[in-house]
Amino acid sequence: MPISPLRPQLSEASAPLTHDVEVIDERGRRSVIAIPAERPLTVYVDKRELVTLMTLGGAPEALILGYLRNQRLVKSIAEIESVQVDWSVDSVAVVTRNGIADVEERTSKKVVTTGCGQGSVFGGLMDEIDQIALPPEARLRQSVVYKIVDIIRTQHSIYKQAGSVHGCALFTSQGELLYFFEDVGRHNAVDAIAGRMWLDDVAGGDKVFYTTGRLTSEMVMKGAQMGIPFLLSRSGTTQMGHMVAERVGMSLLSRCSGKHFLLLTGHERLEFEPQLLAAAG
Repeated sequence: MPISPLRPQLSEASAPLTHDVEVIDERGRRSVIAIPAERPLTVYVDKRELVTLMTLGGAPEALILGYLRNQRLVKSIAEIESVQVDWSVDSVAVVTRNGIADVEERTSKKVVTTGCGQGSVFGGLMDEIDQIALPPEARLRQSVVYKIVDIIRTQHSIYKQAGSVHGCALFTSQGELLYFFEDVGRHNAVDAIAGRMWLDDVAGGDKVFYTTGRLTSEMVMKGAQMGIPFLLSRSGTTQMGHMVAERVGMSLLSRCSGKHFLLLTGHERLEFEPQLLAAAG
């Protein structure tokens, strides 16, 4: 698909992802280790303060675009004129082309979530999940699940270097890695992918989303809003995450590690390949 001619003007303000600190171990030995960066980023939309996100700072423009998308504050990337990040004041200025209608009313109701790194989501998203229709014909082979798990296992990451971050990735239905983002909270990482998909005009109907974090209701809703029928995690899920996945018809796979996974919802989408386990055992 061609990229929209109304692509917003973006700063390129990626910040350092790690910070060196001196530590002393149990034997009194001193050394220097890397820890993940964490910095506040206050979002202003048309000069109105909206929210402050705590972020690693690796892809702030994509993060903000995905945040606005997943909060349903803007319907199309064409509505956004520019996203300018300024780390000297820890803020980002978003300018829309025509403003956001009823922005105060739409941002007044909040729901506290179990997510880390974000903390709340604007209310009303739960009311919209029944309007989401994921492609019923989408299928995923068991061998592709294993391919995705293996790619994530070998992916160079801040987590391997410094720990204490979450990662999210977008794959094709053939297991080809398209995007990989890490942040201090998994919600930031999924928002960054949503923003990147918007910028590149990438549709979600034939994609697979992977997260290192647990599959809460908000994570499932964000995946559904991006039109993605498959959500994989090396962690588990929650009762409401499971419920939302069933309602939108998403295939939820948790505890993905090695050759093991648990398929919780959307059973008809997964194409099992028993010979893979027979060959391994």
